[in-house]
Amino acid sequence: MTAQPTSSPALAPLLDALFPAGHAIAVHDAVLTGTASTAAGEVTVIGTTDKIEVGVDHALRLAETVLASTAADPQRPIVMLVDTAGQRLARRDELLGINGYFAHLAQSLDLARRRGARLVTLVYGESVSGGFLSFGLMADRIHALPSAQVRVMDLRAMARVTKQPLEKLQALSQSSPVFAPGVENYVAMGAVQSVWDDDLAAALLQALAAPVDGDRRAARGAERSGRGLAASVAARVAAGDA
Repeated sequence: MTAQPTSSPALAPLLDALFPAGHAIAVHDAVLTGTASTAAGEVTVIGTTDKIEVGVDHALRLAETVLASTAADPQRPIVMLVDTAGQRLARRDELLGINGYFAHLAQSLDLARRRGARLVTLVYGESVSGGFLSFGLMADRIHALPSAQVRVMDLRAMARVTKQPLEKLQALSQSSPVFAPGVENYVAMGAVQSVWDDDLAAALLQALAAPVDGDRRAARGAERSGRGLAASVAARVAAGDA
């Protein structure tokens, strides 16, 4: 396969590093879709670029690619490349029910997983809010580049939602990864499995070969001292003790 031209100058080197055996990935309206070759076989690639705000049209295009992949080859892995500034805050998207489109995308990925596809995410740019939650966060494993920016909600938005002073949240972010953005904090919380900073093709192969052992994010957060209570509280609830 030969590489297709992309809109982002930073994207082409990333694709070549991840898929040195070749890739056929097209970019349309900052949504990337296609296939790539790895030493473990062919993978489907979906993602976003140029810090796009994901809207209903983007979500449909991503879901369409996922559904086509699982229909053609249910066990073909799906690699998700993330660079998004969040969800599109436009009247058209809100009136159309953007939450439903995001749910459709998430359900499409869940279907692919249940049919045997491995789901791997690499955050190479930004990953913010609903634009990340709707597809990248659905993976079995989430990885990131050292330069990536990971945050589900910034502190200013968190202050508005929780009705807490921004200064209080800023102080808490100094000691608790839960309140702080950044790759290192999401690694500590267990949400990001690891940071890839060397041979990206080898790191991807390792991620594709890693066993799927359920959702261990809370357990990893406890092991890494980033989320001290999530795993124990979940275990108590499951046991009927809370």
